[in-house]
Amino acid sequence: MILYPAIDLKDGQCVRLLKGEMDAATVFSDNPAAQARAFQDAGAQWVHLVDLNGAFAGEPVNGNAVEAILSALDVPAQLGGGIRDMATIEAWLAKGLARVILGTVAVEDPDLVRDAAKAFPGQIAVGLDAREGRVATRGWAEETDIQVTDLARKFEDAGIAAIIYTDINRDGAMAGPNLPATEALARAVDVPIIASGGVSSMADLRALKATGVISGAISGRALYDGAIDLAEALTMLDNKSPLR
Repeated sequence: MILYPAIDLKDGQCVRLLKGEMDAATVFSDNPAAQARAFQDAGAQWVHLVDLNGAFAGEPVNGNAVEAILSALDVPAQLGGGIRDMATIEAWLAKGLARVILGTVAVEDPDLVRDAAKAFPGQIAVGLDAREGRVATRGWAEETDIQVTDLARKFEDAGIAAIIYTDINRDGAMAGPNLPATEALARAVDVPIIASGGVSSMADLRALKATGVISGAISGRALYDGAIDLAEALTMLDNKSPLR
């Protein structure tokens, strides 16, 4: 199971939100590129990036910060937030992103997801963010009646690299992931599932790994707060970067 350290970008800074609320942001670093490099130096195999402003604006906003991060890294990075057309997908991949995460368009324009996955094999992931099992879009500001599993099944044959499942009510709350829902999703679809939201302890990581069906986990606040020691976690999960 791969651990993805998270860098959430708001106004060019590295922050964490509480349950997806933009006005409940805690700033952890004003140098996201240095933070990304620190994650890599600790042995991270991947880095997970989110353009929070972009998720609300519907277009990239923290582009300069993302580009600085990519310049600082030797390991691959994935990015979500405000990526809603093919031109933006192509531009980010051309700038060195290893994987683009599509969230809102998975609901609003599923054909774009399919076209992108076909055009860029292995480089497109779908981000499914949910409250009480129902998908939310546009920076989690809009809720739908679509069940996570129903939407996930629509992309099983699309060739996407992974599905990132976030339980919004757990995100940034340090309360543990929604393990039952995440495991149920992983068993329901034939697509690698990456857990996100509330991953806040070594015990959480062990529990996710113990399911045997969850391929990755994203953690942010717990790494900044020191609740999870990144090097120790990577050793436990046995996914030290091959570059280290």
